[in-house]
Amino acid sequence: MMILGLTGSIGMGKSTAANAFRHLGAAVYSADAEVHRLLDSGGEGVGPIAAAFPAAVRPGPGDGAIDRVALGAIVFKDQRALVRLEKILHPMVRARQRRFLVATELAGHRLAVLDIPLLFETGGESRCDATAVVSAPLFVQRRRVLGRSGMNEAKFAGILARQMPDLEKRRHADFVIATGLGRRESLHTVCVIARRLRRFSARCWPRCWPAAAARSM
Repeated sequence: MMILGLTGSIGMGKSTAANAFRHLGAAVYSADAEVHRLLDSGGEGVGPIAAAFPAAVRPGPGDGAIDRVALGAIVFKDQRALVRLEKILHPMVRARQRRFLVATELAGHRLAVLDIPLLFETGGESRCDATAVVSAPLFVQRRRVLGRSGMNEAKFAGILARQMPDLEKRRHADFVIATGLGRRESLHTVCVIARRLRRFSARCWPRCWPAAAARSM
């Protein structure tokens, strides 16, 4: 089974690319979706994050969930708080990635896609056989992001400051999926990548993700 690390800066179209890989039969793991589950009511991350950031607990009796907007406001301008949050969440997310990969291989999939926004920033590429970055011109990215509810130039700039620049991501990646040239072109690129990767044998799985260790977690 081949592992593809899929990444891209905010507003580049990564979710669309991930859905395209899923449509082609790849098993797709979303780090963002996993974080949402960890922070929702009953999630494993609620307790430790509530202890570390009590102001981020969603008000209301019996809710027991983390308010992601409030949590984001806490860590947005506080690097130490962000590092503290990452030390709580990242091990949980990685454990679930391992479980996902075990289940995916047992199901007979030839291609697994790890959709991770900060793939290169966190060294996640070392656990992948290949990497792909979703990219678009800055003016397209800005239009997409600033069209989102609650977004402004200051928040956009703050998010970009914590992410590896798009040019550097493209230099690191094995594949670039351009989303500024139209949906048809980007979907064609996804098809080409999926077809090529299914022809190769994995070098990272299970060597970098021991199945026995994953099953024991």
